Amino acid sequence: MAWIKTIPLDKAEGRLLELLMRQRELYPAEYAESTADVTGTDESIVQSHTLIPDAMFHAFSTFGALMSPELPLTRRQHEMIATLVSLTNDCFY
Repeated sequence: MAWIKTIPLDKAEGRLLELLMRQRELYPAEYAESTADVTGTDESIVQSHTLIPDAMFHAFSTFGALMSPELPLTRRQHEMIATLVSLTNDCFY
């Protein structure tokens, strides 16, 4: 759980809900599944940005565009790069 106030998806409304849904449409289908079973938590880096919906949308829709299946990298290559960057940055996510 984030240490800052967040707005969970089931409580989102108005512009926040609209932007969350638009941003999710950009992600590959396999990203729709929760990772709670694997990580033991349903924490979300996206949810930690819910107090600033426009910034959240621009930041994470960029990520969604970068994950497009039309690009030459495979999902495995994306995950490998993300893992190495997170390790280098000493980042939990």
